[in-house]
Amino acid sequence: MPTTLIPHQQLIDTAKASIVAFNEKDWDAVRASISPEFIYDEVPTGRRAQGADGVIPLWQGWAEAFPDAEASFDNAVVVDNSVVLEVTWRGTHRGPLMTPAGPIDATDNPIDIRACFVVEMAGDKVIQERHYFDMGTLLQQLGLTA
Repeated sequence: MPTTLIPHQQLIDTAKASIVAFNEKDWDAVRASISPEFIYDEVPTGRRAQGADGVIPLWQGWAEAFPDAEASFDNAVVVDNSVVLEVTWRGTHRGPLMTPAGPIDATDNPIDIRACFVVEMAGDKVIQERHYFDMGTLLQQLGLTA
């Protein structure tokens, strides 16, 4: 069975597409970048979402809490049809941050959080993202923990 190799830069661009769309708060572009079977796994919060109808409201919640939130890309490593992206999230806590214990009111504090995505692709669509970041650092930067 022949294998078609996808150039590394194309894989990286595909992996970045949904995050770039989040940066721009372009929910149609998020929908276009992911497969219908897409699974998002936000490891530190334990939240999982499936498909655009599951993930977009979750990401809109982050955008409401941090309207200026933006990820910058620090590194990308390709392994087969997966890409590991190292990013830095920056933004300001200007709206309610929804948590399992209830909303956290805006603190107006800036955040600068390093994170990692493990992104799996099929063709030109993302089929799964596992998002890792340090919740303790986030809460500390919001002034909620010492």
